Amino acid sequence: MKLLYYLFYAGWYLLSLLPFWLLYLISDGLYYLLYHVVRYRRRVVRKNLVNSFPEKSEAEIVRIEKEFYAFFCDCAVETIKQFSMSEAEMKRRMTFTGIDELQRDMRERGTNFAFIYLGHYCNWEWIASMASVVDKDIMCGQIYHPLYNKAFDRLFLDLRSRYGGVCIPMKETLRRIIEWKREKRNVVIGFISDQAPKWNSIHHFTPFLNQDTPVFIGTEKIGRQVNAVIYFADVTRPRRGYYECRLYRMVDDVNALKEFEVTDIYMQHLEVMIRRAPQYWLWSHNRWKRTRQEWERRMQAASH
Repeated sequence: MKLLYYLFYAGWYLLSLLPFWLLYLISDGLYYLLYHVVRYRRRVVRKNLVNSFPEKSEAEIVRIEKEFYAFFCDCAVETIKQFSMSEAEMKRRMTFTGIDELQRDMRERGTNFAFIYLGHYCNWEWIASMASVVDKDIMCGQIYHPLYNKAFDRLFLDLRSRYGGVCIPMKETLRRIIEWKREKRNVVIGFISDQAPKWNSIHHFTPFLNQDTPVFIGTEKIGRQVNAVIYFADVTRPRRGYYECRLYRMVDDVNALKEFEVTDIYMQHLEVMIRRAPQYWLWSHNRWKRTRQEWERRMQAASH
C-alpha cells in the first residue's frame, strides 16, 4: 500500500506542476475519450438528466450532458493541480463571501458549531480551502466517506487537509463533534449531503429534481443536538479555473423547525443552484437507484 501511495503521489504531484492551460488541453482530450469513446456512464447521466428535466428538449439534454462531461474532466485536472497549488493561488481561484457573517452568527448565538450544507457541485474539493480563510480560532472540518483503496484514501486525505482542514470519517462524525463540544472548540463543518444513502440509512424522502428522493438526515439531527448555525454554500463558476462560494444562513433556528424540514430546505436550495447551471452537478452518480416503493417493501419485510 505504501509503495502504491508514493507512486501515485509522485505521479500526480509531477502532473500538478503543469500550467493550467496545458492541464486543460489534457482535459479536452480526456473529455473526447470519456464521452465519445469509453462512453463513461452515459446511460446513467442521460437517464438522470431526462428524469430531472422533463420540460427540456432532447437537444437541450444533450448540450447539458456534453457540458457536464467537459466540466467533469476539468474538475479532475483541477483536483490534481491542487497537489502543488500554493495557498495564495488557491485563494485567488477559489473565493468565499459570507464568512464574516457566519463567524458573527456563531458568536452572537453562543454556539461553537456552524454546519455548511454542500453539494457535489462545481469543484467541491477546492471548497476545503476555506480552512485557510476563517479565523484562526475556528477549526474547519469536512465529512468524508473513506475509500476502499487505502492508498487512494490517504492521497485524498492529504489533498483535503492541504490547507488546514480536518477530515472526519462519516461513521465518526457524532463522536468527534461531541468531543469538540466538550472541549468548547469552535468548529465549522461541511456536509456534502446530496448522495444516495444506503438502505439502512434511509429515513426520509423528499421531492428533488422532479423525483421522489431518499436523503441523508444526519446533518439536521446532529445540528439540533449542538444548536449549530446552518448555512448553505452556493457556488458559481465565472470562468474556467475560477469559483466563487457564497455562504448564507439557510435557516434561522434549526430547533424551531419540524423534523426533516431542514433537510427539505437544503434540497430545495440545492435544486435552485443546480437548475441555474446544471452542467456543474455530479450527474454520473446513480442518485435515484433506491426507490420509496422498494424501501417500504424492505421495511415491511423487516417488521415481520
